[in-house]
Amino acid sequence: MTQPSRADVEEALELTTARKGRKWIRRFVWSAAAALVVVGGIYAYERYAAARGAIVYDTSPAEVTNLTVTVSATGTIQPITQVDVSSELSGVIRTVSVDDNSIVKAGDTLATLDTERLEAQKARAAAQLAGAQAKLAEARATLEQRQTLSARQRDLRKRGLSTEQDQQSAIADLARAEAAVAASEADTASAKADLAILEADLKRAVITSPIDGVVLKRAAEPGQTVAASLQAPVLFTLAQDLTRVQLEAAVDEADMGAVKTGQKAGFSVDAYRGRNFPAQIERLSYAPETVDGVVTYKAILSAPNADLALRPGMTATARIITEDHANVLTVPNEALRYAPPRVEESRGFSITQIFMPRFPRAERGKREESPDGMRDVHVLRNGLPEKVSVKTGASDGRRTVILSGDLKEGDQLITAQRTAAAAGAGP
Repeated sequence: MTQPSRADVEEALELTTARKGRKWIRRFVWSAAAALVVVGGIYAYERYAAARGAIVYDTSPAEVTNLTVTVSATGTIQPITQVDVSSELSGVIRTVSVDDNSIVKAGDTLATLDTERLEAQKARAAAQLAGAQAKLAEARATLEQRQTLSARQRDLRKRGLSTEQDQQSAIADLARAEAAVAASEADTASAKADLAILEADLKRAVITSPIDGVVLKRAAEPGQTVAASLQAPVLFTLAQDLTRVQLEAAVDEADMGAVKTGQKAGFSVDAYRGRNFPAQIERLSYAPETVDGVVTYKAILSAPNADLALRPGMTATARIITEDHANVLTVPNEALRYAPPRVEESRGFSITQIFMPRFPRAERGKREESPDGMRDVHVLRNGLPEKVSVKTGASDGRRTVILSGDLKEGDQLITAQRTAAAAGAGP
């Protein structure tokens, strides 16, 4: 067997110079290709991450509008004048002359009580008065007689034709006659008073309307017994004039600083959805009312009711106008609440960031208002947010008045932001 030569061995093991050159070329090509794949992947990933991390801003324009600041309160509709009519006497109701919603005038009869007993008592009082007057006439006649006898005794005494005892007896008889007249006059006056009381009771037995108005509620029925000795029962409830009503609204204590007498207001009721009724504050109560720990104060608002659409007892929601601004520059309140995220600074570098980049974490900034009313808003200009300091005024809960600052009508204020991926995501 022939021994292989050195050249054959190198050729078999690819140790020749030509073979070595081709091997290193292939390795270089494959390494370069792998590097290009890695670099391309990193580049594509960075472009993809940048595209997904692009920020989209939600904006709303600054507008010149009318802004009205209101305070809400709830209450019930009540008549301006409401009168509860009772009976001053006890007795049985014989007739009732009105019903619910009846229109009445002052002095009109509402109901009458049984007067049979009162008529008998009146007749007896009239008889007693007649007897007292007769006794008074008799006493006066006796007095005149005694006055005449006393004068005669004085004359006889002066002429010595009468004794001292006869004169003293005449004087005593005259005094008794005068006393009898006084007693009879007192009895007569007492009898007259008793008769007047019974006549007044007879008048009170006819229950009449004290005002011009309408009957809101009737609680009297014929045959009903009225016991007025302990507590006078309410038989009729009258409203003087329903063409004007009042709203008794409960205003929260936190809003009392802005509510004043004379302010305009509007209110709505469930019976007429979409209709706004005008009103005005007539007076504010100083007495607090506490319900479940909530302190409120009563505001009385008057309102016209020409068509009688509003009825007593209806629940109403009032909006009291505390401020009214015309043609002022306003911004949405969302713009005042917006603050751009604050990005945390990187704390180091690691090789893993090349292949697994860590996105910056955002922290919502806190909005603080300065004591002089200055606030920061962000306006989108040339596609980028720009901070603008403005002085704010009144707010209606949706928009706020801008008093000063580098802001004009039409400026797009940023109200929120999100990434492009979130913006393009479907529901």
